[in-house]
Amino acid sequence: MGAVVTELHSLGHRSNFFYLQHSMGLASSTGLGLAMCLPNQKVVVFDGDGSVLMNLSGLTTLARYRPSNLVHVIFDNESLLSVGGFPTATSTGSDLEALARASGIARASTVRAIDQFTRAFDDAVHVTELTCIVAKVEAVGPKGYAMDLALLENRFQFQRHIENLKRK
Repeated sequence: MGAVVTELHSLGHRSNFFYLQHSMGLASSTGLGLAMCLPNQKVVVFDGDGSVLMNLSGLTTLARYRPSNLVHVIFDNESLLSVGGFPTATSTGSDLEALARASGIARASTVRAIDQFTRAFDDAVHVTELTCIVAKVEAVGPKGYAMDLALLENRFQFQRHIENLKRK
C-alpha cells in the first residue's frame, strides 16, 4: 500500500473508490479492465511512479486498447516513499511522459504546479481520449499508511457500486 492510496483515503472515502493495495504495478491494468467493462463511465486511475515503473508494459497495454474513457494520473515523487523513500528511475532522468508517448499514448503531459494539474485534469475528464498526466510532486507523504477500511469491505462496496452502475 503506497502513499497514493493513503492520501486518497484521507480525503474522504466514497463507495466508487477502489484502493488497490498490495498490488504494486497493477493500477493501470485494473483501470483498463474497468474502462473496458464500463465504456459509458469515466475511469480515473491515481498511480505512483514506482508502481508504473514496476509494470511498464501497463503503458503499452493502455495504448493498445486506447480506452477513451480512461484518465491515468501518475504522481511522480521520484521515490518509493512508502518503503523508505528509495529513489526511483525518474530521479535519474527516466521520463514517464516520454515513455507513455513512446508506448502510443498520444495525449500525455507532465505538470509541475497545481494550476497546471487542475487544467490538465479538468481537460482530461471532459475529452473522450485516453489521457496520461504525470504530476511531478514532492516526496512528502502521510505519517502512516494504515487505513480504517478493510480490504474486503472496500472490495464489496466497490462491487456494489459497479453493479448499481450496470443497472442504470
